[in-house]
Amino acid sequence: MSSITVRNIPEETHRALRVRAALAGRSTEAEVRAILESAARPDDRVKLGSLLAEIGQHAGGADLVINRDQTPTEPMSFE
Repeated sequence: MSSITVRNIPEETHRALRVRAALAGRSTEAEVRAILESAARPDDRVKLGSLLAEIGQHAGGADLVINRDQTPTEPMSFE
């Protein structure tokens, strides 16, 4: 997992982060991770697969339907 260091955060901002973290019941570090996650990967973002499916529907006008075999597979045997 990656890590970053953020320098020169104003004291008021750091204090607000600590308060926000306490209200959420987590550490300041966990709160900062949650904030970064929601900013970088918002829930309402367009996902690549959804976008490609929408482009395909507009281009060809046909819905993509995949019929998958639902039969369970047998485990591999090495004997």
